[in-house]
Amino acid sequence: MYNLILFDDSTIRTALLPFTFTRPVSEIRVGICTITEKWTRRFNTVPAFLTQPYLQIKYPYQPKPSGLFVNGAICPTKSLIIALNSLPLEGALVTPDGLLLALYTEKPLESAPSADDAQTVTVFEEPLTVIRSLPDIFASNSEQIRADFELLTAGRTSQPITDPHTRCYAPENIFVEEGAQIRAAVLNAEGGPIYIGKNALIQEGTVMLGPFALCDHATINWGGKMRSNTTIGPYTKVGGEISNSVFFGYSNKGHDGFLGNSVIGEWCNLGANTNNSNLKNDYTNVKLYSYATGQFENIDRLFCGLMMGDYTKAGISTMFNTGTVVGVNVNVFGAGFQPKHIPSFSWGGGAEGLTDYRLEKAIEVVRETITRRGMVFTDVDEAILREVHRMEKENRNNKS
Repeated sequence: MYNLILFDDSTIRTALLPFTFTRPVSEIRVGICTITEKWTRRFNTVPAFLTQPYLQIKYPYQPKPSGLFVNGAICPTKSLIIALNSLPLEGALVTPDGLLLALYTEKPLESAPSADDAQTVTVFEEPLTVIRSLPDIFASNSEQIRADFELLTAGRTSQPITDPHTRCYAPENIFVEEGAQIRAAVLNAEGGPIYIGKNALIQEGTVMLGPFALCDHATINWGGKMRSNTTIGPYTKVGGEISNSVFFGYSNKGHDGFLGNSVIGEWCNLGANTNNSNLKNDYTNVKLYSYATGQFENIDRLFCGLMMGDYTKAGISTMFNTGTVVGVNVNVFGAGFQPKHIPSFSWGGGAEGLTDYRLEKAIEVVRETITRRGMVFTDVDEAILREVHRMEKENRNNKS
């Protein structure tokens, strides 16, 4: 069995901020599973992580000989697994444009590998899903829901849908895990599969279009309008209208309001009637804030909504413009559209502007948020947030 290590490519990690402030690249959820979970299932092993030093205590890695180092931005495929199993010792696998996919080495590496570390380099020519940018998360979600659906349901039988008031279209494309409850809903899987996780709850009046993933213990509130290509991560509660968006987990959007072409991290809360724009009214390409350049960059996409880092909260009736990036642990509120980039640990927004969110108060609110769910906010989690606060200081100063 391989000693599997998922490593962060430095360029990709920067492109995926603010989500990678608080997790390795492979802990991003796209489809039903996180990338880590995809590799865990494919290799039947628990991987280690080679990431930023301040994250390593939560995501451990101990250098060992004979490790298979895999780029954490890569979603595995059957053909890629075959190629990796044929990779010789001290051999590397790269994409046609030179991105390192994997390195099999007996050297106990201390930092992310490169193709220069290999004795032989093989080009992998077949198509792959690589999460290189923030919009890739929602743009790849449809194909990854389909791939994960096949992986998770192969050889298994769905739990029956027994509610007499629920209507299913293409029921053969719907899979329900044990303990899930569905009440007077419309599930249309004609356009793609629908996955309902363990102990998930779909309340009365929900309309859901596949491809769609409702992960374990997640809830859709009454009358939810769930459009296709959407993932609702574990323990997340949502309502209103959601389209082509990904919730990583443990977040809330419990009320009416539209969210489209967006990615929401963990432990976020969107107040009632929070809405985002996902298309500019002049139909030109969206510009999105880049942590690599510190500027807004053309992403060559017409559709892009809200990118929101972990632990962030938005007040009622908050309006987010097309292509907005909000950092970690922000408390955003105020009339009018919010700034298109809000640094981590900011407070306020709208016409009144932003100030610093006091660190101790911010951490106290996070601790209370997690405790209310019966979970523990650890010293390690706190240390990570304090480091993010330090790293984002310059960004906050530039916004004030």
